[in-house]
Amino acid sequence: MNFTEIATNRQSCRKYDASKVVEAEKVQAILQAARLAPSACNGQPYRLTVCTGESAKAVAKATMGMGMNRFAKDAPVLIVLSEEPYVKTAAAGSKLKKNDYRSMDIGIVAAYLTAEATAQGLGTCILGWFDDAAVRKICDLDAPVRLVITLGYAAADDPLREKKRKRLEDLVQYRE
Repeated sequence: MNFTEIATNRQSCRKYDASKVVEAEKVQAILQAARLAPSACNGQPYRLTVCTGESAKAVAKATMGMGMNRFAKDAPVLIVLSEEPYVKTAAAGSKLKKNDYRSMDIGIVAAYLTAEATAQGLGTCILGWFDDAAVRKICDLDAPVRLVITLGYAAADDPLREKKRKRLEDLVQYRE
């Protein structure tokens, strides 16, 4: 798949085939792609915690408050993205420019991770709704959790949906 095909085929999977296990080599390929994601000053100010088995079930439960993300229970893998400290140069730049580079970096690594998952034939959903304290406890983390990504094979009856996006003309402007 080329990148445009990946972008066309990647969608938020909300129906996983709970009977299918994600192969370890696919998880490793996804993590390797995430490792290559650019970040401010190459600092990679995040940690990826891969949860399977009982920890995946516990993290999934921590994402389901108020009836949200019910599909997470069927995802065999959940990847928790948490903050790590900035490297000194990125910390200085963030303070000087009043820009949250760490959040940008976490967004970029999530994009790389989900793109490679799509290339591997897997579904993902990026979750921002979760109980931070519960996920930290399950994953033994001291730093804030920023995203949880569900990962698995989409159910056979979860077809590719048409993308509803703004027109390019409504997103882009050109200046000379």
